[in-house]
Amino acid sequence: MRNSRIVLMVIVSLFLCTFAYGQSDPASNLTQLADNTISDSHPASYWLNRVARGILGLFSLLLITWLFSRDRRNIPWALVAKSLFVQIALAFSILHLPFVKDIFESMSRGFVWLLSFASSGSEFLFGSLVTDTAGIGFIFAFQVLPTVVFFSAITSIFFYFGILQKVVHFFAIGMRKTFGLSGAESLAAVGNVFLGQTEAPLLVRPYIERMTRSELLCLMGGGMSTIAGGVLAAYIGFLGGEDEVRQIFFAKHLIAASVMSAPAAILAAKMILPERGEVHLEAAIDPQDSGSNLLEAISNGTVQGLKLAVNVGVMLLVFIALIYLLNDVLYSGIGQRTGLNALINEWSGGAFKGLTMQSLLGFILAPVAWLMGVNSNDMLQVGQLLGEKTVINEFVAYVSMAEMQTAGKFYEERSIVIATYILCGFSNFASIGIQIGGIGALAPSRRRDLSELGFLALLVGTLASLFTAVVVGMLI
Repeated sequence: MRNSRIVLMVIVSLFLCTFAYGQSDPASNLTQLADNTISDSHPASYWLNRVARGILGLFSLLLITWLFSRDRRNIPWALVAKSLFVQIALAFSILHLPFVKDIFESMSRGFVWLLSFASSGSEFLFGSLVTDTAGIGFIFAFQVLPTVVFFSAITSIFFYFGILQKVVHFFAIGMRKTFGLSGAESLAAVGNVFLGQTEAPLLVRPYIERMTRSELLCLMGGGMSTIAGGVLAAYIGFLGGEDEVRQIFFAKHLIAASVMSAPAAILAAKMILPERGEVHLEAAIDPQDSGSNLLEAISNGTVQGLKLAVNVGVMLLVFIALIYLLNDVLYSGIGQRTGLNALINEWSGGAFKGLTMQSLLGFILAPVAWLMGVNSNDMLQVGQLLGEKTVINEFVAYVSMAEMQTAGKFYEERSIVIATYILCGFSNFASIGIQIGGIGALAPSRRRDLSELGFLALLVGTLASLFTAVVVGMLI
């Protein structure tokens, strides 16, 4: 009976992908950049480059996940099938069902509407610096980072009134019943979508000490596969610039990416470390001290947002400076002396000037980008972005992506959409330390387990983003 349900879900999933292919117009589905046209405009070629390549990408990701599994005999294949089905159904609904598209676009307009108020506060504080669009530095410092502070305060208000807790608990019930997870896992999985990897564990603080290793991996991997509301707003403002239409465009895909990555993280976590112990199905949200009154709640949220904004800003300052230092060593010290610069420029078709960290990451991860459905003309650029996100962080990758957009380096906008999903998550090496420190402070006795699971959590978060990207690539 269980196997028949799995087969049925696979058949329905493939039907949705094929139906989406039939509904899509290769010539007009997405706006092309720089007046380029899609090379696979013939229906058969289009099917091969979308659905068939997506299926190959899915099987490749499942194979990678299976190879890293610590208990292959007990992989819950029914849960894997459910997770994939839910992802495909969500993607199909968001991209092709009018009423669901309207819901997500309304949510996107809501984020953009709130962004306008963050801009008002920034203009009062910084004056003309906010409207100076001479460079990315001005935009990031005076338009993007202030939104992090503002949205942190908004989140604190929602928490103070109990709105956020009710929303999380409602969706957690559905998550638990659908996937058969423990109560704590379900709450954390949904909490990660709304709050992020450092705040979501607070919802299940009393349960962390008793969590199994599989539950811990699900908690950590889920945190790395999604993004917090504050940085979500920052990405919307940063990628969309001052164009409201583009802001709504990216808001829709970023929200969808964060939502879809939750079941993808469950899939990867439960394949890599299947549950063998007994879990508690029920869990209540741990009450948070958001403040004794509304003003204190706003103040607490503002301070937390300020810490996050400063942390993001200084990390970008240091990491980008280190990238330039490393690139100078690679380009001038090695590339020029060995002649590699000219070879790399020729091999990349001018995409890279020579031997740099970006070119190395681009060449290494280009095949992964291709499997996700990225156009072959863009796979080096998207491979570079995936590498930057994993090695450094997603903020640096989104900075690079915005610069590529401005410079017109993408052959088609579809690659930008897929890259948006690939980069949407906290899966980078620095997050391992953040989670060990943050979750370890809530449950000191689990620090050893957290340390041992750190790399696997990074793998879960990365795979979740890739699963989400490849599913979307099949449907657009």
